[in-house]
Amino acid sequence: MATVARHVRVTGRVQGVFFRAWTQEQARRLGVAGWVRNCPDGSVEGHLEGDEESVARAIEMLHDGPPSARVEAVSVDEVSPSGLSGFEVRR
Repeated sequence: MATVARHVRVTGRVQGVFFRAWTQEQARRLGVAGWVRNCPDGSVEGHLEGDEESVARAIEMLHDGPPSARVEAVSVDEVSPSGLSGFEVRR
């Protein structure tokens, strides 16, 4: 199955609400590789790669986020896969 990659940015109340750890948990459950980190502007950005269906499902889940988050918007850009394995929370 072909690997796809997406760069995502999530805005809203997404820092200090376990958003990164929750994203890591969802990605691992779906078999999606990549990373997630907080940005200085209060958003969260990440790189997701894997099969198209799993990446699409992960992006769908980002629109809701964990229970304490309030997601306002999710922007998605198509990028080239980096051949990552695993999913990490970056500082």
